[in-house]
Amino acid sequence: MTGERELAAEARAWPFEEARSIVKRLGGAETSAAPAKGYVLFETGYGPSGLPHIGTFGEVARTTMVRQAFTALSDIPTRLIAFSDDLDGLRKVPDNIPNPELLEPHLGKPLTQVPDPFATHDSFGAHNNARLQAFLDRFEFDYEFYSSTQCYADGLFDEALLQILANYEAVMGVILPTLGSDRQATYSPFLPICPRTGVVLQVPMAEVKSDAGTVVYRDPETDALTETLVTGGHCKLQWKADWAMRWRALEVDYEMSGKDLIDSVKLSSKICRILGARPPEGLTYELFLDENAEKISKSRGNGLTIDEWLTYGPPESLSQYMFNKPKTAKRLYFDVIPKSVDEYLSNVVRFHSQEPADRLQNSVWHIHGGAVPEIAIDISFAVLLNLASACNTEDPAVLWGFIARHAPGATPASDPLLDRLVVHALAFYRDFVKPAKSYRAPDDRERVAMAELADRIEALDANPDAETIQNEVYAIGKAHEFEPLRDWFKALYEVLFGESQGPRFGSFAALYGAPETVILIRRALAGEDLAA
Repeated sequence: MTGERELAAEARAWPFEEARSIVKRLGGAETSAAPAKGYVLFETGYGPSGLPHIGTFGEVARTTMVRQAFTALSDIPTRLIAFSDDLDGLRKVPDNIPNPELLEPHLGKPLTQVPDPFATHDSFGAHNNARLQAFLDRFEFDYEFYSSTQCYADGLFDEALLQILANYEAVMGVILPTLGSDRQATYSPFLPICPRTGVVLQVPMAEVKSDAGTVVYRDPETDALTETLVTGGHCKLQWKADWAMRWRALEVDYEMSGKDLIDSVKLSSKICRILGARPPEGLTYELFLDENAEKISKSRGNGLTIDEWLTYGPPESLSQYMFNKPKTAKRLYFDVIPKSVDEYLSNVVRFHSQEPADRLQNSVWHIHGGAVPEIAIDISFAVLLNLASACNTEDPAVLWGFIARHAPGATPASDPLLDRLVVHALAFYRDFVKPAKSYRAPDDRERVAMAELADRIEALDANPDAETIQNEVYAIGKAHEFEPLRDWFKALYEVLFGESQGPRFGSFAALYGAPETVILIRRALAGEDLAA
């Protein structure tokens, strides 16, 4: 083993823990060899009845992190399949599409046989698949797209489907005990696609002919017995059986899933073993919660969308959010974005001074696959928000004026990441900070302390750095006996910015400028309207 691989073998970050489970699956570090297929296969699944969402990003991003960790541990090639279950029948017309009347006559048909209400593709499934691929390409994920419709039609699943048929009773024995009596009477793992109507039928089987590779069912409209092949796209499988069949047919080695699918994973794993295959390794991740700590639901729309996040923070900040504690439920609301942005930025800065072993623990190693960029100008998102607040501006040029003075020669062209952060910060300020601002006047003790702070900053040498200003702030807070000291900082934020918290005051003042900070404090003490 090389030194780098030895470090990876000991790394404690969760993607490495997951990657080591795959190494163990293959026989352990000393004996592991590529599977017979020649590579390790990672898979993520997507139901294209709706548009891609933030959970889709999370699953692909986290799986990619595990894949990268595995690559650091092993020379075995890897592949990542993004699988779309587009042969699934359309159960209801989504609320968020144009021309919903086009879809009503096609309920029950495979998504790839339902007209596209957006009129851009051959079908609703094709439209959503294109959106998924554009979505994944936007984040430069390395993946291969697989369509369920295509896989069934091309015969890729035929062998595994025949295995399900040959083990029909065993598969039924796994699923039936989990169903109610009414559903037990009608359940079959096979869903014939009606040759008359094109609808995916959920009907019981009248007969199973494993030797012929067919099933017989009673047409629900004509009451006629109909025999159909289970191969070649004439049937699809109920999804728990479908998941297991796919694991078997594609030889999937790793697939993660949400906490809400724990029971489904167990059932699909049992079916996979019936087919003579080993279920994939995988992580069970916790679900996202909204601002009220309630489970996020696509139908309720009580969470963040990808586009909303990317309005207020860069993609790297979303990856940072997804990296953190995947087994812990987390709030997914607008107010988590600034923290995620600054956590990402601080981790990038920290990465470049870390020892090699510690770098593997750092989230940004996993976000960037080890190729972590340098940050040219270290300015936090929180400071940019307070700068926008102090200037009461939504104009990027105003913020860049202060930035260029703080770091001569800095321009949007020379630091594109910082330019993106400026745009994000101004958007967040406009939509969330500015409407919630609530300034207050200082009390007597705060007034005396703030007046002294203005005098002390004014007496400093020209262009004092952040640490020098921060030391003055600390000294004055202690001298005026603020206990706890955070009450002093809270007072500064509430009086000067109309907020209850903010970044290190010294960092803000150094960027805003010492003279401007003095003026800001004295304007507040004079009772001027800082929001004007």
